Amino acid sequence: MEAKSKNKPFPHYIVVFLFPAVLLYTVFMVYPLLDSLRLSFFTITDTRQEIFVGFQNFIKLFTNSNYAPRFWGALKNNFIFFAIHMLVQNPIGLLLATLLASGGFGRKFYRTVFFLPTVLSVVIIGFIWQLILNPLWGVSSSLLKMVSLGFLFKPWLGLVGYALPAVSLISVWQFVGIPMILFYATLIGIPDELLEAATVDGANAWQTFWSIKFPLILPTVGLVTILTFVGNFNAFDLIYTMKGANAGPEYSTDIMGTLFYRTFFGQQLQLGNPAMGTTVAAMMFLIILAGVLTYTILWQRRVQTYEY
Repeated sequence: MEAKSKNKPFPHYIVVFLFPAVLLYTVFMVYPLLDSLRLSFFTITDTRQEIFVGFQNFIKLFTNSNYAPRFWGALKNNFIFFAIHMLVQNPIGLLLATLLASGGFGRKFYRTVFFLPTVLSVVIIGFIWQLILNPLWGVSSSLLKMVSLGFLFKPWLGLVGYALPAVSLISVWQFVGIPMILFYATLIGIPDELLEAATVDGANAWQTFWSIKFPLILPTVGLVTILTFVGNFNAFDLIYTMKGANAGPEYSTDIMGTLFYRTFFGQQLQLGNPAMGTTVAAMMFLIILAGVLTYTILWQRRVQTYEY
């Protein structure tokens, strides 16, 4: 009997199904991205003429006394924003996922409740939390007084040192459901035989989690980390909703997204040169690209280590 060929012909009909998606993605994503990167090397005159200036826009962004303080401040705030999500949001998401995966009554109900803020409009979230934290008519002061912690209340959104952590924690509250669901899906996929074997060997709950569950969910930990990084350096809407384009007070909540908005649309120093806005966008892209490439390289090394 003649053996079947291992080299199967390429199913050309797949091209028919992929072409519309690839076309739309190219027109609305790839082309604007490439054109934005191109524009960052030009300046635009009053007559809308493009003049090639090379890296002058980047030099101006890094060193000019008008742009540099805002850029470096936004970059620092963005890393703080990311760190708070990594240190608060993702561990809480893992904790909630572990509790949900352990079973118990009302698991579906709590899973829905924890994930519900994620699907709400950012405008609604920002408006509600502004009302809650308002020092004049907000309920946060009353709630803290009810538990004898009224002395902790401050106008957090109006203080330079507290505004960014406050907005970051609001973002954590809204999006903690995403890492929770990702961790939960991985945890419930762990074979019961492994957990039963650990129990038979006398491992307690912590030992089972740290020695068996956590190594198995490491790929998901890496995925959640890179999604958090990309999402935080693309963030804009919550800070814009709560603190406006100037990201007050005194730019203390300014991140790369709000800096790009002000620069591109002319609210930064009344200049309104889109070329500088695209330069900020190019830096956002390069930072995100560097993070993704770093994760990919480190992950490949980890995979190769396990293979050998």
